[in-house]
Amino acid sequence: GVLPPLGVYDPLGLIETRDMRRYEIMEVKHGRAAMLGFLHIILIQAGARFPGYLSPTAGLKFADVPSGCFASLEALPTAGWLQIMLTTCMMETGYFIFEYQGYGALDKEPGDIGGEGWIRYDDASTKTFKLNVERQNGRAAMMGITGCLAHEILGVDALYPTGGFGGEAPPEIIDMYTSFANFPSFAAV
Repeated sequence: GVLPPLGVYDPLGLIETRDMRRYEIMEVKHGRAAMLGFLHIILIQAGARFPGYLSPTAGLKFADVPSGCFASLEALPTAGWLQIMLTTCMMETGYFIFEYQGYGALDKEPGDIGGEGWIRYDDASTKTFKLNVERQNGRAAMMGITGCLAHEILGVDALYPTGGFGGEAPPEIIDMYTSFANFPSFAAV
């Protein structure tokens, strides 16, 4: 949902024609995934690794995983990706740990997961505030993870695209002296 001070901008009146509950559930879920993804980038860039083997059969240790966003994903063996996808599908369908929390579970609020041990707020204003904080953090994380991926696609570091704490210049993506040498210009000859 739209949070203050912006208000709702719907000039075509599409909100009344759709079930917005599904979009709220997806926003909370994707925000949580983005927060975990951004935390992954921070930890990988900082050099944090689990001890031991990521894949004993492939001889791949956690310490051997490179620190780039795409490089760390490409380092995983195919069997590892299949395990991740199987576990995710089991959790999405409600087969795994918790009862089904997804679209269609009308007795649950969006993002209300974790069983009976999860912290719940009886006060409606506190609950609304906490949910809105989580949504805003999720939106910021979605923008942050997108920015990190775009930086790596452009050939610079995900977290420090300007060269890091030392202040050195980032590597050049385009050589400005030779890349456009044959491009016509309007300069006087």
